[in-house]
Order: sequence, then C-alpha cells, then structure tokens
Amino acid sequence: MKLYEFQAKEVFAQHGIPVPRGQVATTPDEAAAAAEKLGRVVVKAQVHVGGRGKAGGIRLAGSSVEAREHAEAMLGKPLKGLIVNHVLIEEALDIKLEYYLAVTIDRTRKTAVMMASAMGGIDIEEVATSHPDKIVKLGIDPAYGPMDYQLRWLIMEAGFDTAAGRGIAAIARKIYEIMIDADASLVEINPLVVTVSGTVIAADGKFDVDDNALFRQPELAKLREDSEEDPLEAEAHRRGATYVHLDGDIGIIGNGAGLVMTTLDLVTRAGGRPANFLDIGGGARAESVKEAIDIVLLDPNVKGILFNIFGGITRGDEVAKGILAGTKDMQRQVPIVVRMEGTRAEEGRKLLEGTHLTSAAGPIEAAQKIIELTR
Repeated sequence: MKLYEFQAKEVFAQHGIPVPRGQVATTPDEAAAAAEKLGRVVVKAQVHVGGRGKAGGIRLAGSSVEAREHAEAMLGKPLKGLIVNHVLIEEALDIKLEYYLAVTIDRTRKTAVMMASAMGGIDIEEVATSHPDKIVKLGIDPAYGPMDYQLRWLIMEAGFDTAAGRGIAAIARKIYEIMIDADASLVEINPLVVTVSGTVIAADGKFDVDDNALFRQPELAKLREDSEEDPLEAEAHRRGATYVHLDGDIGIIGNGAGLVMTTLDLVTRAGGRPANFLDIGGGARAESVKEAIDIVLLDPNVKGILFNIFGGITRGDEVAKGILAGTKDMQRQVPIVVRMEGTRAEEGRKLLEGTHLTSAAGPIEAAQKIIELTR
C-alpha cells in the first residue's frame, strides 16, 4: 500500500523529521486559502506515481491567485494516468542542496539497505541508469540498526555537505525506525533539502507499506484508497484474495506464491499470456476455490483458467469440490484445465471425472493444454 506525499509527511512529523508547513486541498478555493496563510508556495498533485514535476504536477505559486489557478488545472484531471483528487499546498523552501535518502528491502542481501545520493531531486531510476556510482548503499544489521559510524561513512561516501551531516544522520536513523515500526517496504525522501540557513528538511516523501502487515497497522490501513488501485485488484482485495491483475487471457490459480509464479512462467514459455496471479494459499477450502474462480472471471479478457494444485495441507478433494461449485453457475463458460498432485489428489481427480473439466498429469502439459483450448 502506498501513502500520498502528505500522508508520508504526517508520519515523518510524528517521528520528529522536519517537514515544510503545508495543507491539503481538494478544491481551488481551499488551495487559495492555504496559500494566503503560507505565502510563496508549491502546489503539488497527490498521486501515487513518480515524475510529477516533469508531468506538470508540481508548480510554484507566488500568490494565492496563482495557487488557485494551479490547483484548478490539476484537480479532477489525469496525471500520468491517475486522477488528482488532492493537492498539497506547501511553503516554498530556500533550497541550497538536494539529496536523496531512502531505506528499503534488499532481497539479495536479505536485509534492509539504506541508499544515499548527492543527486537528489530527480528519479532515482534515472540516477541508477546514468550514474550508478553516485548511489551509495549501506546494509543494515537488523539486530543493531544503523550505527553512528556507518551513518558517518554513508554521508561521506555520498558526498553530502559535512556541515549538515548531523542533521542528515538524525533523519537517516529516523527513517529506519519508521520502516521497522510501520512494516514499510520503502521510506524515501527525494529531495532531502539543505536550506540556505542550513536546516535539513524532508521536501518530499514516499512511503510504501507491506500489504501483508496491514493487519497490525490499523491506522495506516485506514489510508488505503481503492480508487488508485486496479479495479479488479481492489475488488479481489476486498474479498480477501491474493491477486495481481496482468494483461493476458489465461487465468492462473494455484496454492502457494512460488507455485503460482512458476505456473505463470510455464504458460508464458509455452506461448500463452497469463491474465493474473491468484494464490488460494495453503489449506484452501471449497468456498475459497469457488471464490477464486469468480474473481478470475471478473476479467472479461480471460478465455480459460489453469489450476495448478500441489497438496500439502491443501486437500485435493476440497479443491475439486470448490472447482465444481464454482463452475456450476458460471455466467461465462471458459475451458478449465486442472493439474492436481499431493494430499487427496486422487480423490480430487475422481470427483472431476466425467465433467467438462480437462485434467493434466503435470504442469507443463497443463500449460500446453490450456493454451490449445483457448486458441
């Protein structure tokens, strides 16, 4: 789940990270009123996408009239494919230096990693492509967190202004604490600004929370907005499904993220195009299997469904019952191929005998069969 910039900055402020004064507006009048209080401001479109500045989503306003005009030009309009429903009216800073600072998960190192660059204010992807040597990374031991000497090394290696080092180190430590406390997968400040007066301040904020941890982050979970999600994914998530919408035409259902990912690869390798990722999880009952079929068929592009089930705690007979229940009242008839192994798989296959469903002995055969049937 992604937070808007203004929401990320509220979290920053709660943890003692300096942020500019600002106010969220949903109408041009609210934007003008906020600018009247703040003076020279920046009007920033609030959408979950990067590169807002280049797309016209960040504009400087020298008066409340100008702020109103900018807000009116943004609100209700699309920005990089997303509708702008909020703008952040924020005091303009006297910027001396712009840096990049973030902490995220490094899945290769299997730990948190802090990244810093003196090339702040532009997309980090652009920096990584054109100047990869300008990004400094610090692996963090979860038992201790970032140590003082490590933060001093990071600041020096990144080429940050040493006079602002103490303030930068304090913020670096805090974004790591936020990441741990909030179960975040990314906490990013770009740019981290050093003002003319020497103040270090978070001029922007990006904050992603692990969806699987939202059950223990109830206050953050309240901030989720389905309007910024793919509508099919939003509906699937409301039903409690682990679902990702893709652009193909073959629905994929399996139990276990690794098995589903492998099935996507097998279908792609066989010349098909997966329409989704849907993991029914371990121990799935008939009701959840039926629900999975309903969710996959919400996508009008789906021409067929492939089940790849390997039973451990998931029972094959329960999956078969769910498939039969789910296909009994299908409003849209599509071919379904089922590959099933493991716990009570034989019983499950017997339940499916004599139906319109197609059985497959192995996953490669299953992928080939569903492609043939959908063509």
